[in-house]
Amino acid sequence: MGKTKILLADDHELVRDGIIALLENEDKLEVVNEAANGKEALEIIEKSIPDLLIVDIRMPELNGIEVVKKVKKDFPALKTLVLSMHDSTEYVVQCVQAGADGYLLKGSSKEEFLKAIYKIADGGKYFAGDISAIIVNNFVNGNPTQPVNQQATKKEPALDILTKREKQILKLILEGKNNQEIGESLNISKRTAEAHRFNLMKKLEVKNLMELTRKSRELNLI
Repeated sequence: MGKTKILLADDHELVRDGIIALLENEDKLEVVNEAANGKEALEIIEKSIPDLLIVDIRMPELNGIEVVKKVKKDFPALKTLVLSMHDSTEYVVQCVQAGADGYLLKGSSKEEFLKAIYKIADGGKYFAGDISAIIVNNFVNGNPTQPVNQQATKKEPALDILTKREKQILKLILEGKNNQEIGESLNISKRTAEAHRFNLMKKLEVKNLMELTRKSRELNLI
């Protein structure tokens, strides 16, 4: 098996140089081209499709999310790893929806960076951080997207649409606890609590506490 050919897209030359230096001793990886913005990255891909695109989420011309979306539409076989300074739920969700194969924070260790590249190059997916892991599981594993009230009409009890952890989160939310307090109660991080809350409210198709309370009563969750 030959080397994985990588296109590196980041508007900071120092970042690109650092990544190239990091990968230069990897026998199975090779940075074959660089791009300083999203538009340039797409132009390079159209001329010579690499095996893997490593793309910064914040770039001029086109940002990383827009590039990934375009790539997955026109070059579906091309693997994509998004680099970001942000671990917010919003960014992760947008990247997953765009079709990214991986999402990694720029502050990650060399070992994790290489692990992500090799896993994606081998056909897998890699999303760093506890928020990412939960959200990716929600999207990539194809959880049902139909309205919850339709799910509740099936033979299974309505409560079965929630995981054990989500049931615990629901109880604490309805008690008025915030993400920090939920995390402390369940011995999980604040970010993990936030991610569980996000998934819970998405499953129940609600946007705020009032709607959550109402839907919970309708489905006999409380």
